[in-house]
Amino acid sequence: MKNSNMKFAVIVTIVAVALLAIIVVISSNKSQEQSVTEKTEVDLTGQPALGEKDAPVTVVEFGDFKCPSCKAWGETIYPQLVEDYLIPGDIKFSYVNVLFHGEESTVGAMAAESVFKQAPDSYWDFHKAIYDAQPEVNHDDVWLSKEKMLELAQEFPSINQDQLKQDIEEELTKPQVDIDEKLYTEHNVTQTPTIKINGSTIEDPFNYEAIKEMIDQELEAKKNE
Repeated sequence: MKNSNMKFAVIVTIVAVALLAIIVVISSNKSQEQSVTEKTEVDLTGQPALGEKDAPVTVVEFGDFKCPSCKAWGETIYPQLVEDYLIPGDIKFSYVNVLFHGEESTVGAMAAESVFKQAPDSYWDFHKAIYDAQPEVNHDDVWLSKEKMLELAQEFPSINQDQLKQDIEEELTKPQVDIDEKLYTEHNVTQTPTIKINGSTIEDPFNYEAIKEMIDQELEAKKNE
């Protein structure tokens, strides 16, 4: 009787372990499926870009000039991307305006588009200047204004101040901003910054190891094509 009970206990234990293993495998597969995002390339026609035109990997930031997290990303993650991948020629980097903060976001985007149109060589420095001007505290205070954009532009001789003022006041660069709005809507961007690498979205834009892993995978895939 005792041996029979022991055998039964062993069988129950084996069955329990087997069931647990099956559950773990199923959960793991579900987790992997959830972590894989649909690959949708971003149409970057007419968008500002840095790096080699034919670089094998394209990194796109969907950002908002009024977004504190975008500023933090630009100060912490972006410099690593430049050092590790942009300078060596492995990636091309592009930026798409997002307008999650209403009128101020639109003003900043129109100003940036104006500079890109009239003085493309100054675009990225002006882009950085806008983020640098973002207040360290009281982010909700109004600061992204036409006056602030003109003030920042004074540091760049290549920028035509009158043209910049007209572009903002008469919304002459709004069509370019509308294209960006269409892009981030199409790509279901719900937070800033959102980072896409060859069409795939990084779940945590501040996880540089995950960014590196995806870029390296894309580089390896391109080599094997």
